[in-house]
Amino acid sequence: MGRHIHVIGIGAGDPNYLTVQAIDALNDTQVFFAMDKGEAKSDLVELRKLICARFIREPGYRFVELPDPKRSASPDCGAGYREAVSDWHAARARLWAAAIAEELGPDGVGAFLAWGDPSLYDSTLRILDAVAAELEFTFDVIPGITAVQALTARHRIPLNEVGEPVLITTGRKLREQGLSGAAVVMLDAECSFQACPPDTEIWWGAYLGTADELLVAGTVGEVGTRIAELRAQARTRHGWIMDTYLLRPAD
Repeated sequence: MGRHIHVIGIGAGDPNYLTVQAIDALNDTQVFFAMDKGEAKSDLVELRKLICARFIREPGYRFVELPDPKRSASPDCGAGYREAVSDWHAARARLWAAAIAEELGPDGVGAFLAWGDPSLYDSTLRILDAVAAELEFTFDVIPGITAVQALTARHRIPLNEVGEPVLITTGRKLREQGLSGAAVVMLDAECSFQACPPDTEIWWGAYLGTADELLVAGTVGEVGTRIAELRAQARTRHGWIMDTYLLRPAD
């Protein structure tokens, strides 16, 4: 059989977002690998443990927490940014390879629990590809509810307008390229929507699916400053923030 790894999408924060397929994979796992990103984000590991405690039917599984390598300081764009991310992924791959080899038996089943879906702005699959070059194992991917789906569901809106596309991008790309149509923006620490015209519509959400959820909707001119203030306050209070938003230019 050999070593096997499940990459399980666990949704955007609400345990009820887990699929039956994800729950089955949880119950098939002996060792869960989790990245320890420091005290400020320790509750992200605890949420993973709570999900396992809720859905795993038999005891006997365990968690292995791995210290997340530091990413070197770099510009948020260009070759320097890509090099820093590449080095960070390589450091993670070395750490994961050693942990899988040491903690998982030759026929063991392990898992990485990915927030949202492993295909969307998540590095797990890229890193496992690098690990697979050094260590023999198989892996599968269990899809999860993304922050994009949770955002539109909580605001009770469709993602796209009739017959129109939607771009999924980052705050960095929004600042570089501007807004030319509807866009979902993720990984934005700079509140880049503030550079959009005041009549741009925005639907914003943070900590989606959790007890700390925040939702704001309106135009950038009406609610942009409020979102920036709420975001800063929440990040200070929790030590971290996960947020995303949908933008639509005015007609």
